[in-house]
Amino acid sequence: MNQDYIKADNWSIIEEGFDVERVKSSESLFSIGNGAMGQRANFEEQYSGHSFQGSYIAGIYYPDKTKVGWWKNGYPEYFAKVLNAPNWIGIDIEINDEKLDLNTCTSVSNFRRELNMKEGWYHRSFEATLKNGTQIAVEIRRFLSLTLDEVGVINYQITPLNKDAKIIYKPYVDAGVTNEDANWEEKFWEVLDVKKSANDAFVTAQTFKTHFKATTFMHNTILTNGEKTAISPSHIDATAEKIQFSYDVIVGQGQKSSIQKIGGYTVSLNHENTITAAEKAIQAALALGYEQLLQDQITAWAKIWEMSDITIDGDVKAQQGIRFNIFQLNQTYLGKDSRLNIGPKGFTGEKYGGSTYWDTEAYCIPFYMATKDQEVARNLLTYRYNQLDKAIENAAKLGFTNGAALYPMVTMNGEECHNEWEITFEEIHRNGAIAFAIYNFYRYTGDYSYIPEKGLEVLIGIARFWHQRANFSTKLNQYVILGVTGPNEYENNVNNNFYTNYIAKWCLDYTYEQIQKVSLEYPADHKRVTEKVNITDTELQAWKKVADNMYFPFSEEHNVYLQQDGFLDKELVRVADLDKSQRPINQKWSWDRILRSPYIKQADVLQCFYFFEDHFTTEQLKNNFEFYESFTVHESSLSPCVHSIQAAVLDKMDMAYTFYLRTSRLDLDDYNKEVEEGCHITSMAGTWMSIVEGFGGMRVKENVLHFSPKIPKEWTAYSFKINFRNQILTVNINHDQTTFSVDGDTTLAIMVNGNPVTVQNSNLATA
Repeated sequence: MNQDYIKADNWSIIEEGFDVERVKSSESLFSIGNGAMGQRANFEEQYSGHSFQGSYIAGIYYPDKTKVGWWKNGYPEYFAKVLNAPNWIGIDIEINDEKLDLNTCTSVSNFRRELNMKEGWYHRSFEATLKNGTQIAVEIRRFLSLTLDEVGVINYQITPLNKDAKIIYKPYVDAGVTNEDANWEEKFWEVLDVKKSANDAFVTAQTFKTHFKATTFMHNTILTNGEKTAISPSHIDATAEKIQFSYDVIVGQGQKSSIQKIGGYTVSLNHENTITAAEKAIQAALALGYEQLLQDQITAWAKIWEMSDITIDGDVKAQQGIRFNIFQLNQTYLGKDSRLNIGPKGFTGEKYGGSTYWDTEAYCIPFYMATKDQEVARNLLTYRYNQLDKAIENAAKLGFTNGAALYPMVTMNGEECHNEWEITFEEIHRNGAIAFAIYNFYRYTGDYSYIPEKGLEVLIGIARFWHQRANFSTKLNQYVILGVTGPNEYENNVNNNFYTNYIAKWCLDYTYEQIQKVSLEYPADHKRVTEKVNITDTELQAWKKVADNMYFPFSEEHNVYLQQDGFLDKELVRVADLDKSQRPINQKWSWDRILRSPYIKQADVLQCFYFFEDHFTTEQLKNNFEFYESFTVHESSLSPCVHSIQAAVLDKMDMAYTFYLRTSRLDLDDYNKEVEEGCHITSMAGTWMSIVEGFGGMRVKENVLHFSPKIPKEWTAYSFKINFRNQILTVNINHDQTTFSVDGDTTLAIMVNGNPVTVQNSNLATA
């Protein structure tokens, strides 16, 4: 049974009623971020119930020592942790000498929280009766500014309902934080300085080992009935790690009292003097004031939604799902800083560690290419180029030579920091996704410049890896790739995973072609790169030999490509015949049992058909889809979107819709029973793909946009915008027709269901 307490709403995530069993899940779902920092929806006031405290700063990490029972050669030295940052949101509250704690109140009523995605703020309200009999109404609004991205704002308002009240607001900044998932219970932060000035406080701390410095700051303003009160702290508590102010306020029954707290982080990644920067951040926020900061937030989010929104008519849960996904993607990464990437949990939790997976290249880049300026996607490619030397080092640790590059499965700075051997050593297909993203960027944007400037070096390093990783089988008289884990992580150490072999061949061929193209069209770059990496024609011919003779396992009986050599040796019991009480198998079965089963965690063979759709016929897709879908348990967040897109291609619209709902509401409905650990941010881009590429049928072929629009029967209409080569195309689809319009006075030639259509703004093109 999936959770269903989130109210259906087009623009907001809403929870009504206080339930201690939902607190940790809601902390994930109501998380906020602005690309530079983010935090779970922890209560500002003290809460003694179960909670997962988490605030995070983009780019700040800690190399937690790898924890394994037996060290293997090549293991990463550390498992990078997304660090729980010092807490600036905390505001302890005392009312008539009683602490406010929803876990100990004698009653809590009218509890409601809302994450307003349209305007970018989080709101919580409730009425409570404290143990001393005081009844209060509380309203809190919090947001992380997009315009001042080092600043967050809290407006915490209390109204005594049944008597006058003495309220003590006790805002604090605390660097004595720990990570939920620390391997060795180590402390990650060393406090360097605690400083106060009037209503401001600053705690400067530095991470152990990585030496990132962060100043966590706050400024407090007290208001009565909306008017500022000239008040200084009545008491200040300062320790080596924490500073807390106390503000005493006498409030009459029915009067509104509030504290407005400005807080946030300034970090050494961006500033030489983080305390001076914090003081400037506070002054910039105060100069604008709370109301203007909120209005600027609404305006900034309106601009984001203007381009990235997808509208769905007739299905509120589907509409809420896609907007939640788009909102979280934009909270996590806005493309301003090429040093940053898109972590699988974003700012919603710590699980998985690291900030960069192959998810970025396989799933996220299409979203950012189509909804932002193309420079945003280029920054994601540049991120990998900047880490090429580390990728070469990673490969060298595993015995590869001559500049072969193996990009990490999980990374913060280019070094591998994932420590499960079957993933770290064997899930090498991630290399292919990075090469595919280079191809995909050029295919979509038409901008080839990245390849001669940077991308060719990346492609060569990856191709060298594939060349060395394949070996010749005299038995098959072909090249094979042994001992791998494909995208389906429920099979480890298998031979000739179809997807891995196919993308290896493709990478070798594609890199060979780009070297020839750059040689002809960018001779200076060709000379610079080939001399730098010392590549010869003899080496290129060796690549070609491997690519032309790669082995792909195939079943004549089932007329499908085999996921790996031994797949048909398994007991092929389909998911439909698996007892529902056994699901999810990753929580019910031993790893031994999972590995021997035919069950597929996520699209594997079908991932290949998604990337290389044009290489196969629709009949081949149908055969492979129907075979592998029946064994797929979708226990990876990355799986339903690929199946939704392919089901739409095959006109299996009921199935496509079901998979769309699963991917869009994976966290809202907690399909995998793990949302309390954080949301699945990178797979959210797959939700966007399910609509635009799945139902909309958008493809780019030979520099032309193609559409084959379809619509689920549950919807009356839907629409989306894409930025294609600096032209903004709006697509509206209903059951009767599809209309297209383009911004400005330009025209755009597209193909719709195989027919040419010319789109211009003054005359809606209809198909």
